Amino acid sequence: MKNLVDRPDTQAAASTSDRLRHDFATTRAHTEGLSAALSAEDQCVQSMPDASPAKWHRAHTSWFFETFIALPFIPGYRPFDARFQVLFNSYYVSVGERHPRPARGLLTRPSAGEVGCYRQAVDAAILGAIGDLPDEALTLLELGIHHEQQHQELLVADSLHAFAQNPLAPACLPDWCEPSGAPGPTSFIDFPGGIARLGARPQDGFAFDHERPCHRVLLPPYRLASRLVRNGEFAAFIADGGYQTPALWMSDGFECALGGAWSAPLHWRRAVQDAPWQQMTPAGLVPLDPEAPVRHVSWYEADAYARWAGLRLPTEAELEVAEAAGAEGFFEFAGHVWQWTGSAYLPYPGFRAAPGAVGEYNGKFMINQMVLRGGSAVTPPGHLRPTYRNFFAPDKRWQFAGLRLAKD
Repeated sequence: MKNLVDRPDTQAAASTSDRLRHDFATTRAHTEGLSAALSAEDQCVQSMPDASPAKWHRAHTSWFFETFIALPFIPGYRPFDARFQVLFNSYYVSVGERHPRPARGLLTRPSAGEVGCYRQAVDAAILGAIGDLPDEALTLLELGIHHEQQHQELLVADSLHAFAQNPLAPACLPDWCEPSGAPGPTSFIDFPGGIARLGARPQDGFAFDHERPCHRVLLPPYRLASRLVRNGEFAAFIADGGYQTPALWMSDGFECALGGAWSAPLHWRRAVQDAPWQQMTPAGLVPLDPEAPVRHVSWYEADAYARWAGLRLPTEAELEVAEAAGAEGFFEFAGHVWQWTGSAYLPYPGFRAAPGAVGEYNGKFMINQMVLRGGSAVTPPGHLRPTYRNFFAPDKRWQFAGLRLAKD
């Protein structure tokens, strides 16, 4: 006689599959929504080696699901186009050849329409098989969903950088609305320090490998600004000669500022000297709001500003503990800009990269990078948690990155 009551493990598997099916479909649709206002020409532009065309982001995220899930785990699946295995591999050396990153903008073919067909084919394969995938594949599927969410943020930042090169200053997200910030004035909140837990626990659900293992850290007492540094405050740094004062900068940073002719955050512009500042945003060129959190600054700029203010950048541990504590008066941890920290991007004690090609996801980048915490206005909904670690090289400025001040 057929058992009419599912076993608990069967129910759990069904629940996991249903959740991942929803998350996969929602995430894939969100990517397409972000690129809806982009023409085929827009989607092929690569404005600098660090950025990628929107079309490439759409294809690469499909490549991830095809390479790590569809091909090894779905019986009978065949690549949509075998050539895409090279064109849309990013940095997975153990998987095979890769098209050079700085030349992604030269891939006028496949067209944006063909990439759309590629996405549809991968979606159909994954959604059709998800109920039969083994646990190993479901784990990779969840990683792939979060991986695509990361690329959604990159797609916006890269498109914004490309559109900022256009004198027409078009909007990559025409319906973009700036998030409202916490009202001033800025105050400082005391944190007692002590032994604190850092990182994601096994029971916390999904986290990237570099958020684990959970471990203990010793924090001296510290103080954090209640909110992020504002555009108007950063403008005072500029007016005071901050970009021309080498004593405020790390040596490499000052060389970057000189070599790049930095005189303000990226995407700030004005018609003539002493004219009001404007800012290039996803909605196009708008007057700079002095009360909005400053963004598109490198770690070097953030560090120089903090030194000019007589303060410092917080460590990643200080920010994680403050957010997890839910401290009264501590605002804008996420939803505006990623916050540069004074912490180098290094493995936690006991870190081990995952076996296989996905082990290349984070671990091999743990050098010459600085950690950012929080989350920005273009970070997808549901993607963040207090333990989240973002990272970029200290000279990078095209991301939605800003800063919060700290002191001992």
